[in-house]
Amino acid sequence: MSTEETSRFVRLRVELVLEVQDEDEVTKAALRRLAQESGLPEGERAHAEGAVTEDAAEALAYLVDPFDLVGEVPGVELQQASWSSERIDYDPDSPEWDLDEDDGVSDGEEGGIG
Repeated sequence: MSTEETSRFVRLRVELVLEVQDEDEVTKAALRRLAQESGLPEGERAHAEGAVTEDAAEALAYLVDPFDLVGEVPGVELQQASWSSERIDYDPDSPEWDLDEDDGVSDGEEGGIG
């Protein structure tokens, strides 16, 4: 494919599994971030505070911002992002969690760190 035919847009997929060792610390960090946000309407602020207080997974989703991951990468501009978090059962010894398995990476693409 020539340069003219190649899209400038790249979809970067990242999957993380985090172990929450201190839910209170995660919740406090999310609440601190909310407190620092200026211009957030009070109704939205109250809703967000309730969500991050109820569930550490929600607090993590609030704390992890895709723009932070690529904001300082030279030559790129974030066009769209979506992310979510959920509690999962995790067994690192299970074949289901093998990061080396074929994940659909095709020739010419690089895989992640495994």
